[in-house]
Amino acid sequence: MTEQRVSIERRGHVAVVTLTRPEKRNALDPAAFDALDAAARELSADRELRAVVLAGAGKCFCAGIDLMSFAAGEAVIRKLLARRGDEAANLAQRVGWGWRECPVPVIAALHGEVFGGGLQIALGADLRIARPDARLSVMEVRWGLIPDMSGSQTLRGLVRRDVALELTWTGRVVPAEEALALGLVTRLADDPLAEALALAETIAGQSPDAVRAAKQLFNRAWDCDAREGLALEAELQMRILGRANQMEAVRAGLAGETPRFGPARE
Repeated sequence: MTEQRVSIERRGHVAVVTLTRPEKRNALDPAAFDALDAAARELSADRELRAVVLAGAGKCFCAGIDLMSFAAGEAVIRKLLARRGDEAANLAQRVGWGWRECPVPVIAALHGEVFGGGLQIALGADLRIARPDARLSVMEVRWGLIPDMSGSQTLRGLVRRDVALELTWTGRVVPAEEALALGLVTRLADDPLAEALALAETIAGQSPDAVRAAKQLFNRAWDCDAREGLALEAELQMRILGRANQMEAVRAGLAGETPRFGPARE
């Protein structure tokens, strides 16, 4: 990927996306934004893919923005704020929101510092598994800023409004145990990467059509009214009912065999 800021390792139907700037605590510079955006786009288009794991090399997941790399000024800021066509998210937002829009489950393995922009990337994942010594922070206020990498959209589905405001107004560092209690992380594990990979493999063993439809269902139906949500539920079910992967799930289940699924339908 661009300037080796991100690596993508394929493990069967699972992709491991790793931030590879450990000497800078995986701090985000312009090249990292480009690399993460490209990775999300590439993997989102892969119909053979069934799950993604996000990780950080070295001592932490991501310590946030590399402020010195943005000293070049206005041109860099304009690039981060640029949108493609009629897309809702700009480049800065896509490095977090892109994982929410990825059609397969995305699991973030968190350790060490998960600060600022690093936290917003993690919040874009569907699940977050953190090591007990991980520390999280909505840190933008320390630099006189607000969360601007899709955090306003991803935080609201995880914590109460008052909690989101308190974290955003103070920028305080939240230890992993508290993050779990607040809902910022899904669960804790001594080896979050191994735990995330095991979970990804379990998910990859399910029908890819059902897994993708479930993510689409909960992304769209979670905050809509009951009528719209129920209609979407029925619509998505009809798309996969009786198709090859659904029938293979039934066949393998009745036979007590491991299913052999094909590529996702769409």
